[in-house]
Amino acid sequence: MMAAAMQCSGFCSPCLSKEPVISWTRNCTFQGLSRGFSWKSFTLKNPDVKISPMPFLGADKRPRKVGTQVVSPNISSPSVTVELLGAEDDEYDGVIIDPESLPTSANAFASALHASLSNWKLKGKKGIWLKILIEQADLIPIAIQEGFDYHHAEPGYVMLTYWIPEDPCMLPGSPLHLIGIGGFVINDKKEVLVVKERCPCSSAGVWKMPTGYINKSEELFSGAIREVKEETGIDTMFLEMVAFRHAHLVAFEKSDLLFVCMLKPLSSEITIDEKEIQAAKWMPIDEFLAQPFYQEDHMSRRINEICVATYEKRYNGFVAHQLTSKIDGKLSYLYYDDSNKL
Repeated sequence: MMAAAMQCSGFCSPCLSKEPVISWTRNCTFQGLSRGFSWKSFTLKNPDVKISPMPFLGADKRPRKVGTQVVSPNISSPSVTVELLGAEDDEYDGVIIDPESLPTSANAFASALHASLSNWKLKGKKGIWLKILIEQADLIPIAIQEGFDYHHAEPGYVMLTYWIPEDPCMLPGSPLHLIGIGGFVINDKKEVLVVKERCPCSSAGVWKMPTGYINKSEELFSGAIREVKEETGIDTMFLEMVAFRHAHLVAFEKSDLLFVCMLKPLSSEITIDEKEIQAAKWMPIDEFLAQPFYQEDHMSRRINEICVATYEKRYNGFVAHQLTSKIDGKLSYLYYDDSNKL
């Protein structure tokens, strides 16, 4: 779980410690960011191409974009050969620069980056992706000075981009969504597994279903099973996905998706994680639904009603089916109602 709270709708999970999963705004794939590449040589033929020197800027200073002002040897001579950065073309007429091949010297990086951009412009390339690892952070101001901009950051690296055409930038934006899950667990006694969060939010003191954020590369239903286990010690199995909520401007001003899963309990003895929740118990369903918070919160009440209807076989949710896609040749899960014969 992570340190940012989900929007309080009776299903929030604040004080979380794990990193949320994110999603892209466009259907783009970016591969080969850490592969090894061989360097190519590029001889500057234009004697007018120059890189003007300037003092090195620290990583905490963002220089103004006023031409190419970086520390560099004089490469105005047509006989000077400058190495191009190791890179790979992507599927969208763009370029992915290999972070492992970046020069460690600021001067060498400045020269290679400038020459590479000139080369890519001549070739009609569009979007340039530059991944700079944390140990290469001194190179960031040079890339910014050359015209690159921040795209996103993860532990261990920063991703920068450069759009060559004069047209509006068509590169996908940075990740826009946090993805959360909720596990509605009800036993044969019509008791709901509920938890009470350790948080000062508007739902403090409310008994609610376990919720949290999924981990990187984790399936939605696997995340629900894991969160329930971590918070309550209860083992479960996935039955159906019954609803999802889409909210905006939540943690870090990102949008938030919460997927609600029906889970079947496989054990009954509760062991709570006191670092994440205040308490947990099995609560009669009528008592759970009668809480004043759910009478006043229309979103939470409707989610609970859907879960109860699913338990009583009056509502069909989405079941996970593993299928292969020709797009990437990999198995992935498609969620749909399989009660209807297609």
